[in-house]
Amino acid sequence: MRIVQVQHLYQLTFMPRLFPVNCYLVEEKEGLTLIDAGLPYSAKGIEQAAERIGQPIIRIVLTHAHGDHVGALDKLKARYPEAKVFISRRDARLLKGDVSLEAGEPDTPIRGSVPKNILTQPDILLEDGDNVGSLLAISAPGHTPGSMAFLDTRTRALIAGDAFQIRGGVAVAGKLKPLFPFPALATWDKDVSLKSAKKLASFSPSLLAVGHGNMLKHPQSQLESAIMEMEQQCSV
Repeated sequence: MRIVQVQHLYQLTFMPRLFPVNCYLVEEKEGLTLIDAGLPYSAKGIEQAAERIGQPIIRIVLTHAHGDHVGALDKLKARYPEAKVFISRRDARLLKGDVSLEAGEPDTPIRGSVPKNILTQPDILLEDGDNVGSLLAISAPGHTPGSMAFLDTRTRALIAGDAFQIRGGVAVAGKLKPLFPFPALATWDKDVSLKSAKKLASFSPSLLAVGHGNMLKHPQSQLESAIMEMEQQCSV
């Protein structure tokens, strides 16, 4: 596991050279907020990182319910039973393994590794505009129907889950990058994803932190280029 710190944000990367899977610890005065729970074996590394920082994990916040983002959730909840678990109302259904669509959603199959055996129940169902400590919750569907991103209001760092990828080239979810095609292959709806990408870029983040790839400082121009590339694909 690799750890990289930028201000209040710690990126924990599992398999950084082969198939990087990221989760994040956000430092607050009262404790740590964990964003995403990685792979099933990630629990020990996440615990060790929290111990190294010297604060307890008091919140577990999920950007979306794919297996590489919720894999260690049950183990972490057992280790930190007082930690509140947050996920969007929509992806709470995916967390239970329910891949059925809701009324009004595009008739596109939900893709990716939807979990089947997660026992942890979320404590708080997030909506667009909610506050989670210093984080602003932003609804960003597309990769999954209930994907969320989180903006640190102190630094304007954006933790965007798989709404964008950086590994293999900066791209909007659904845009296939041959060097790292997996986020695109697991994306539910490209048009919805594009709308969310534009929404996230409108916040002019100081830093982009995603599920796959290194953190990117001053990302605005690359976000805009990725959006233009996706617009061209969606208009075809």
